[in-house]
Order: sequence, then C-alpha cells, then structure tokens
Amino acid sequence: MGYLKFDKTLVINLEESLPREMLRTNRGGAYHCSTIVNCNTRKYHGLLVMPVPALDEDNHVILSTLDETVIQHGAEFNLGLHQYDNNHFSPNGHKYIREYNVESNARTIYRVGGVILAKEKLFTAYGNRILIKYTLLDAHSPTTLQFRPFMAFRNVNELTYENDRVNKNYSETVNGIKTCMYAGYPELFMQFSKPVKFVFNPVWYKNIEYYKERERGFPYQEDLYVPGYFELDIEKGETIYFSGGDAEIEPSQMEVKFEEEIKTRTPRNSFYNCLKNSAQQFYYRPTENDAYLLAGYPWFKVRARDLFIALPGCTLSIDDPVRFEKIATTAIPAVQNFMENETPDKVIKEIEHPDVFLWFIWAIQQYAKSQGMEKCNELYGGLVQSLLDYIMEDRHPNLKTDKNGLLYSEGKEKAVTWMNSTIDGKPAVPRSGFIVEFNALWYNALRFGAELASTAGDEDRKEFLAKKAEKTGVSFVETFVNGYGYLFDYIDGNFIDWSVRPNMLFAIALDYSPLDRQQRRAVLNIVTRELLTPKGIRTLSPKSEGYRPYYTGPQRERDLAYHSGTAWPWLLGFYLEAYLKLYQMSGISFIERTLIGLDDEMNQHCIGTLSELYDGNPPFQSGGAISFAMNVASILRILKLLENFN
Repeated sequence: MGYLKFDKTLVINLEESLPREMLRTNRGGAYHCSTIVNCNTRKYHGLLVMPVPALDEDNHVILSTLDETVIQHGAEFNLGLHQYDNNHFSPNGHKYIREYNVESNARTIYRVGGVILAKEKLFTAYGNRILIKYTLLDAHSPTTLQFRPFMAFRNVNELTYENDRVNKNYSETVNGIKTCMYAGYPELFMQFSKPVKFVFNPVWYKNIEYYKERERGFPYQEDLYVPGYFELDIEKGETIYFSGGDAEIEPSQMEVKFEEEIKTRTPRNSFYNCLKNSAQQFYYRPTENDAYLLAGYPWFKVRARDLFIALPGCTLSIDDPVRFEKIATTAIPAVQNFMENETPDKVIKEIEHPDVFLWFIWAIQQYAKSQGMEKCNELYGGLVQSLLDYIMEDRHPNLKTDKNGLLYSEGKEKAVTWMNSTIDGKPAVPRSGFIVEFNALWYNALRFGAELASTAGDEDRKEFLAKKAEKTGVSFVETFVNGYGYLFDYIDGNFIDWSVRPNMLFAIALDYSPLDRQQRRAVLNIVTRELLTPKGIRTLSPKSEGYRPYYTGPQRERDLAYHSGTAWPWLLGFYLEAYLKLYQMSGISFIERTLIGLDDEMNQHCIGTLSELYDGNPPFQSGGAISFAMNVASILRILKLLENFN
C-alpha cells in the first residue's frame, strides 16, 4: 500500500473517513478542501474556494461540490455524499469507493456494478481553477454520467440559505455554462472537455450539515443551490475533464494543463515529501511582485510572527533560498514602514506585535547559516543593524529596554506573544513584563548582530553589541533561572509566573544562549518530563494550575485550552534542536524516534500535513487549523538538521 493510500475498508467506514480531510491550494490563496469521501464537514470546505477582493479580504466558497451520477440501463447510482439532520447521509456514494490515493493528486476509484470509474482532482497552481479528470476504466454496457453542481457563492465565515435574491440566469459557453449567483461575485465557468448537455432544473438542497461547525458551537446547517445538471455519454477507456473556475478555458487545454501541473507536483510518498509539499502550499503571491507565507488553512491569512517563524523551514529547509529572498524582499518594506510610521501593513497582519522583529532577525540568522555570513551580510546586514537600533532606542510602541538590558512589554490588556488567544477581548493567558522568549530572542539577536558586524569589518559595532549582549545575558540568568531547574515564564514587577511552560525552550534552542550547559540540561529535562508528547510540546505542564489538555467543546472552552495544555509541533522542533545542540550525534536516534509520532499524522486529520495543535493528553487528537505553517516549517528544519549531521 502507498504512503497516502486508503482502501475500501477504511473509506466506507464514515467514522474513519469523515475526520480525514484533504487540501489543495494555489499561489493566489484559493483552495480546494474536503474529506477523502468528498463530504464537506466544515463551512470552509469546497471544491472551489477563492478570494473575491471586490467584496472583502476573505475567501469565498463558490462551488461547494460536484455530485456525479453513473447511469446504466436507466438505473442511477449517485456518487455524492452529504450529511443532513439526525446523522442522515445521502446519497451514500462513499459505498461505491474502492480506493482513495492522494500521493500525487487526489484519485478515487469507484465501482458500480460493472462500472469502474477513476476520478482525479487537481487544483491549478496559478488561476482559480479546479480540474477533475474522469476515466471509465471498465464498463459492460453504455454508460452516461450526470453532474450536479452545488453552489454557495458566500464568505467562508458565513452560511447561505434559500432566498429569492439568487440570480438563476446562465449563459452557454464552450462545452458548458457560466453563471453568477449574486452581484459582486465573478462568474463561475463550468466546462467539460467534450460537448455536454445542460438541463436547467433549479433546486435548493436544504439543511446540509457541517458537523465540525456543530462541534465548535457555531451555526452548522445551510442550503445549497443546484441550477441543474450536466449530462454526457462516456465510453470504456475514455477520459473526460471538468473545469470549474472564474475564467473560461479552451476545452482542448484541459488535458494539457492537467498533465503539465502533475509533473510539477512533489509526490507525497514519504514523511519529508509530505511536509515539503505542504510547505509549498503556504506560498502566497497575490501579485507578480509580492511573495508571502500564509499562516495556515483554511482560515488564517498572512501573520507577521508566523511568517518569520515559518520562513526558514518553508524555504531553506527544502533547498529554496530564492523563495526566502523573495518573501524577505516583500516583508522588508512593511517592516521599515512600521518602524518609520507605526503603520500596519495591509497584507502582513499583526506586524505591530513586539516580538515580530526579533523573529525576523532569527529568520535572517537561519539564512546566514544556510547561505553564508558574507551573502547574508550583503543582503540583510544593514536591516539587522537597523532593527537592533530600533529596539535599543525604544522606538517600538510596546517593547522597551530596561536598565538591566532586558526587554519589557505590556501584555495585561492585549495579547502580545504567540500565546494570543483572547476571551471577551482580554488575553486568555496574559503574559507581561519581562517575557522569557522575548529576552532569549533578544540575547540571540545581539550576538548575531555582533557576528554580522564582524563580517562587515565593523569592530566598534561588534564590541558595542557584544557588551550589550553580555549585560543582557547576566540579567537573563539572574531574572529567569529559578532553583527548580527551569525558567520563569514571565516576571512583571513583583509578580512571578511559576507556571511550567514551553517558552523557556528558546533559551536553549537558539544559537546563542545565556545559559551554561548545566542550566540548559536542567531546562531540557523539565520539558522532557512535563511537556513532551508524541505530537508536540505542551503549552502548560499537567502539574501547573489551569491545565486543560483537550481542545474540544464550544469556542470559549477551546480558547481556554488553546495555550493551557494543548501540544504544538512547532515547539517540538525547537525542543529537538535544543536536544541536538546538547547531545550532538548521540541524540539523533532519540530525535528520529520522537518524530515517528508526527509521521503517523500524515494519514490523519488533513492528510499529508500537520494540524495547528494536538490534545495534551492521549489519544492526542488534532485540532485547530487543518494545516499550519509554523508546525510544518519547524519539523522540516529538524529533518534538515538531521540530514546535515549524517
């Protein structure tokens, strides 16, 4: 059996198949996402989900599903699957699935009596278009296919219901039709590679359910509009193509486009290749001149902290330094504009958060390790020095330098760290004052800045930054190290947070640490005993007050658990990096064993990628966003480190 191949036994068991999702994206932020049995379980699912800039900044579900029906001797066999009230599924097309394989592109094999039909889906890398390839592998008598498009034309954060505002008009186009349900939306072109008959028969399918929304306590039922159906005959051995997109396509180009795109795809036939493929799905290029990383799917946009944390892993770790440079080139003007005017960027959200520039320096440091100090200094040396000056001169609105050399940030009323969940507008985990990872990053940044200054031949600058770093390092140890072998999470005035949290990891994982070897080993041991799970590092120790390991229930309950017990793979990456720094070659076997837990995730939840978070207790169920850039990037970095060691 292939790496991402599922047989009939698993697929027809909805308890096993419905939780497994698949995702295909393009460079414009559009995507196709559903379950492996083509039953949508989220309001974010759809065959064609795309941005509509004329309306807002969000994605919109244009084409929800395309239900196929096989007709032989007048008998109809519907291959679709939808969930309705009382856990009722119809028309149960999953029972005809014999195999599902997604190593190169999603491929489903259906068997209906003597009919064997292969269905392959591909989402084009550029342009908003889903292509579906149908091949009739076997048939003992004349066969007809019908296709019913379920349309939504709505924001992904909303649901649609039967209404009299829908525009039911359509126009014929080459081998298909074009239509648009509401003003302001682009037209949807639905075409086939051969002539097809369209039968206009408008129907609303009511009360379709999305159980993932029900679990989160959100509205979960909607009505979908079907304008009619397409019908065509297909012969044994024949292949036809369907295209759904916001622009017309020449039917003869469908096969050409499909085959060209297949050749460019990374086969998902190993743990590494799955992560590489997933990393490439976060690439976002809204224009030819800009390049970004999306924070995750299906609901995240470009977030500054996520962008810089994920940048090295999603580019350098898959041997794509050019992509790093393009994304950095796009980000630099946004960073400079904020430094000069405190103006938030329109695309890169949350750039005002106080640790963002520290993470950017860290990302550039990874570039230096990959491409060399000379090239790094040439491209980014000036930027790093200006970022350091910006921080040292207290020009950031919420990041100040104390006389002891440490950085201070106000986070009581607004979440300022990566632990950013909020409840009623206030941080669920308020972290304020001297924050441990801020200052670990700051010490590392000062040392790296000194290294860059030395490369540039500026000895005065090197000495200046080295002295700053030395003072910061001494204060770090005096402030954060406690008598129990771990680091305080934050200290604000007379308040000391004794919670055992993972943020102390950065003090031992970064290239420059203010801790000595004994202190680093003590921190690593505490994290190993209290925070390590097979899926990631817990956000809070089970021994600490407020531990909530399960990310379930209504949204408020999930927000409480978000950073108070759930486990995150991106933290595991830094943990393993720290382990490798301490134990070198002798730690490799432990790291390889630890990664098995994430290798197992490749055929779970969203197959071929890593979810945002996992429960902190067994069975470590996944939750949150179905594909998360920081997690994918962090594990790719570890795989690259292991490769360099071997």
